[in-house]
Amino acid sequence: MDRKSELAGFLRSRRARLSPDGTGLPEDGRARRVPGLRRDEVARLAGVSTEYYTRLEQGRAGSPSPEVIESLSRALQLDPAEHEHLLDLLARPTPARRAPVAPQRVRPGLHLTLQTLEHVPAFIVGRRTDVLAANFLARQVLTDFDALPATQRNLARYYLLDPAARERVGDWERVASETVAMLRLEAGRYPNDRRLADLVGELTLRSPEFTTWWNDHRVLRRTHGTKVYYHPEVGELHFSYESFLPPGDTDQMLCVYNVEPGSPTADALRLLSSWAAPGRAHSETTG
Repeated sequence: MDRKSELAGFLRSRRARLSPDGTGLPEDGRARRVPGLRRDEVARLAGVSTEYYTRLEQGRAGSPSPEVIESLSRALQLDPAEHEHLLDLLARPTPARRAPVAPQRVRPGLHLTLQTLEHVPAFIVGRRTDVLAANFLARQVLTDFDALPATQRNLARYYLLDPAARERVGDWERVASETVAMLRLEAGRYPNDRRLADLVGELTLRSPEFTTWWNDHRVLRRTHGTKVYYHPEVGELHFSYESFLPPGDTDQMLCVYNVEPGSPTADALRLLSSWAAPGRAHSETTG
């Protein structure tokens, strides 16, 4: 990933979504050739010169101070994930920023956590949205990741490339586009990740929607929300999901799909759990 072009695209996309009315700037009567704020308007809001902001957007301003970055984030109304992404794009490349090459492993304690959460779907996502481990109900509700080759166990690949996902995932377009935004955040953090670049290339070639969403430069760190799935045997399932970063590993995330006690979804999950043969309800590392 070329940091200069990524930075330029990200900043342009963020100012394109703003309007003078939404930022407190007065309209000056000049015709706008493209949507959003002009560079000089962003510069005024951030308290920097137009020349400096132009050089920053073009990747020619060096490393701005923390104060300038904070002012720019406020001017562009960045949310926490977008602010994090801006910091990643402005960071100087160092060995610590290179993508780790060793396979990710799920520590035994997290495997035990998945077993403890046997009454709801739960799984662990690693870099590039790789699914590192999943309990029985997660494999029933989403897809059986354990049955896939290790290189195919990936949420983005499932949502965008598996035809069954479009039928099983409620509000598929929102979920798939949010997953692309998660990949964008990952790409800013590890711009030299070859496996991520290969995944982006595959999705570009095989998914009709991916390029449009990728070029939006949207970034997202998923923390909580709601999801609906349609299971072929037990019907519609409603979840309130929570995502947690396990202590000691910021490259893994525990995702838990909670349900209301006594709800039809809770009853459906009990039925699905009853189908688990002895020994099947454990989670497995996919490396």
